[in-house]
Amino acid sequence: MSNITLAGRDAAGRRILLAAVAVLALALAWLAGIALPSAAHAEGPGEGTPWVVTLGDSYISGEGGRWAGNSNESPSWVDALGEKAYDDNEGKTAEVIPGCHRSASAEAYIGGGVNGENLACSGAKTYSFTEEEDFKPGIDFYNSGGHEGQALMLEHFAATHNVKLVAVSIGGNNYNFASIVQSCIEDFLTSPEWWPDYCSEESSVTNNFTESNVKERTAEIRGAYENVAKAMKEAGYSSSQYAVLAQDYPSPIPNGSEFRYEQKGYSRQEIGGCGFWNQDANYANSTMLPTIDGSVFRGAEEAGLTHLVKMQLSGAFNSHRLCDNTDGLLEEEGLKSWKEAEAVNRSEWFNQVRTVSTLYESYELQEDLHPDYWGQMGLRNCLTQAYNSGSPKGGTCRVSGSGLNGAGEPYMTLE
Repeated sequence: MSNITLAGRDAAGRRILLAAVAVLALALAWLAGIALPSAAHAEGPGEGTPWVVTLGDSYISGEGGRWAGNSNESPSWVDALGEKAYDDNEGKTAEVIPGCHRSASAEAYIGGGVNGENLACSGAKTYSFTEEEDFKPGIDFYNSGGHEGQALMLEHFAATHNVKLVAVSIGGNNYNFASIVQSCIEDFLTSPEWWPDYCSEESSVTNNFTESNVKERTAEIRGAYENVAKAMKEAGYSSSQYAVLAQDYPSPIPNGSEFRYEQKGYSRQEIGGCGFWNQDANYANSTMLPTIDGSVFRGAEEAGLTHLVKMQLSGAFNSHRLCDNTDGLLEEEGLKSWKEAEAVNRSEWFNQVRTVSTLYESYELQEDLHPDYWGQMGLRNCLTQAYNSGSPKGGTCRVSGSGLNGAGEPYMTLE
């Protein structure tokens, strides 16, 4: 009898314990479902903080963005970002890709609750290549030796981030922009005014703008934009979840009659760093730039993207171009620092062309003829307007006033 009684008691105890556990489990489930927050969704297509990603070449990577204006006095007068201007690794101690010059002033970082990722690279073309040991990622899916093309970088990044806008600047280097500038400067420095050599008459320059070459370069540009669409599709995006912005190139020098230094002698280059003959400057603005810009937009359009917007920059910095008669070197304007209140209004927004003989201290040759700190911040202002609170729009970007807005950017309009 006693054994039976103990067994009964044990069974009853187990039933009570199981019932208590069941009640406790229900209570915990209720608390988890109502009282505690649910687990956060991972960021990715359509989820999480919105991002702007920039792809392409030096005109969007932030090349030259260290310097705010130009001076032939002390570099400290115009050094806005310091020696770490292009350090973009996690610790800000080096470049992720040497020579890409992704500056802290680049247009990608529009703020306002939107994050920016700069995948562009100074010197990039539509396709990846290596130049003097420096890898230059194109807008392709290159993947070798630890190097990736920008389209592949975009695919990987977009898969785990909510990318709303991909801004692209590409094509100028496909037209050999750097070598054209070099030819023009060399012609100015090595021929007299009474018998000038014009780069605009040299086949090495003009062949870049023949109908057949323009057709080939436009096809390359189209392929780059097609790769952007492919990267976003592979990352899991529908065509309605993001937009692509195509931007062209701003005019860096004025027409011949608008230079503040005459072309006689060498002052145009030795003082201004803008050694172009008048005829070549006119050719740059009437033929070179319109041809490249037209090719850029045509290539983007031919890619057939669902949501493409265009930001036209050709005249964005007129009145602040290199050697314009409406601006000057800091010392010419009675200024000694880029931080002075009038500096942004009276400075050039492009870096001087510094020949090997005029490079000193911290200046780098690849910064030549690129938007400086003020130019980069102006581009950022226009990109912010193009982002348009997540409903991207296109337009023509231009200076609209003096001084700086609350974000430290020059006043610009996009319309």
